[in-house]
Amino acid sequence: MNRFDGRPAPAGEARLQYLDGDFKVLQPGSFVRCASTGAPIPVEELRYWNVDLQEAYANPQAKLARLGIKGAGSNVGEGSSEPTRQA
Repeated sequence: MNRFDGRPAPAGEARLQYLDGDFKVLQPGSFVRCASTGAPIPVEELRYWNVDLQEAYANPQAKLARLGIKGAGSNVGEGSSEPTRQA
């Protein structure tokens, strides 16, 4: 099952096996849940997951927050959080 099959995905939560650069559908569904936020992620929009933990993430910040990495706040990817120095 993929987005090009031409048939609608069944409603409900999907079960996936997360692989390196791909995933395998174990139980068809229209979404998976973000392991960090609990938000539903449409399967066709899923881009971030952890193979070792077998978890999906809504975005890079959610993955960093789940893994407890500093700088995982809302300003990640929005430029440096370092203060600017005055000359």
